[in-house]
Amino acid sequence: MRAYTLLAPAKINLYLEIVGDRPDGYHELIMVMQSVDLCDRLEVRANGTNDIRLFCDHPEVPLDQSNLAYRAATLMCEQFPDAFERYGGVDIYLEKNIPIGAGLAGGSGNAAATLVGIDLLWKLGLTQSEIQDLGAQLGSDVPFSVAGGTALATGRGENLATLNTLDQLYVVLAKYRSLSVSTPWAYKTYRQQFHETYLRHPNDLEERRKHIHSGPMMGAIAHHDALQIAQHLHNDLEKVVLPAYPAVKALREAFQQTDCLAAMMSGSGPTVFGLAETQEQAEAARQQVRQAIADPDLELWVAKFISKGIQVAT
Repeated sequence: MRAYTLLAPAKINLYLEIVGDRPDGYHELIMVMQSVDLCDRLEVRANGTNDIRLFCDHPEVPLDQSNLAYRAATLMCEQFPDAFERYGGVDIYLEKNIPIGAGLAGGSGNAAATLVGIDLLWKLGLTQSEIQDLGAQLGSDVPFSVAGGTALATGRGENLATLNTLDQLYVVLAKYRSLSVSTPWAYKTYRQQFHETYLRHPNDLEERRKHIHSGPMMGAIAHHDALQIAQHLHNDLEKVVLPAYPAVKALREAFQQTDCLAAMMSGSGPTVFGLAETQEQAEAARQQVRQAIADPDLELWVAKFISKGIQVAT
């Protein structure tokens, strides 16, 4: 049977600003997203049946339509019925390395890898842009997960502009194994508390996007200036998540006592990351956080920024 093995990197947010409401019910966002080399591993294999079957080594991962990888395979079957009829169903084997419910786009990356794997398996010859368009039907982070690297994302996250790659920086990622934060809750709570700050006129939204494009974070990324990037890390969702989750707040504060350049919560949390210029600095920070918080439920990883999204494993 034919098969492809793919790597699906995690992503962090270096910048997340909520600027307004959208007619579709989502938020209008401005984000800078970055891939890191903490990866899930997927094998997509023809199974000689008409079924989609998902297998995973992690007991908490659902294996049905609630899983984005499963939904991605279903979408491919619906969009390309002739190829499905010719090549048949697929088995998806998922090795889960990215923590679950971490705000690191693990599920989105799995969906992106499934789309890429089935494209290869069925010899569809889709372009990256076409795969991203399919991914946008599954979730806001899926298009970025396909391409990866460093990108400015607007809209609900699906409009992407590639930025200078930052593949010389490192992060320490930290998450309590048993703690998760609901993304819908985080955005709903933010709307309830800060709706009066939203921009409402289309011209105001466009002006804000232009300001970000020419702003200090974009300049810092263009010049690979790690110190300036650290100074301009921003995440609006910290305003609602940190007060509601004292453990996440304390974890962020523990990072601020290390030699990291800066620390921030990624996405809707609960993962917190510390930004470092070298692997040695990152490893030292990991040890410092571990010493400060001895809770065995706390997991920590050192990861490197990378310039790519879904990759075929060699």
